[in-house]
Amino acid sequence: MPSTPAFVSHCLDLLAPLGAVRARRMFGGYGLYVGEVFVALVADERLYMKADDASRAAFERAGCEPFAYSRRDRSAVTLGYWTAPEQALDSARAMEPWARLSLAAALRARSGKPATRASRAAAAARNAPRKRPPASTQAAKTRAAKDRG
Repeated sequence: MPSTPAFVSHCLDLLAPLGAVRARRMFGGYGLYVGEVFVALVADERLYMKADDASRAAFERAGCEPFAYSRRDRSAVTLGYWTAPEQALDSARAMEPWARLSLAAALRARSGKPATRASRAAAAARNAPRKRPPASTQAAKTRAAKDRG
């Protein structure tokens, strides 16, 4: 297994205050996750943080740039990821407010997505009505309770 590039390792260190972080190779770059939540990406030695309508203005005010790429037909595609502010790349402490914005945006985006088959099954199991014991068993329990009391 190839080693993680130094810049990606640095980005993981910056995000570490949020919890268990990991990098996954994807599309010529890396996706960065906090637990199972995709919060950032690294492309061309730049860290891009997840942003949405609630957090985009903060990234804009900090002079950050959106992640964009060109399609084969030369049309530009811009995704909801913005460069991290330069000063935030110096330390985990400086990155923490930006990382929290990114995690919050990723969680909001995730909550709006349809549930997976496994999560729907788990929710159905939790919300299923509890089975009552057969009437004969219920009657026996009731009689036993009366006999005790």
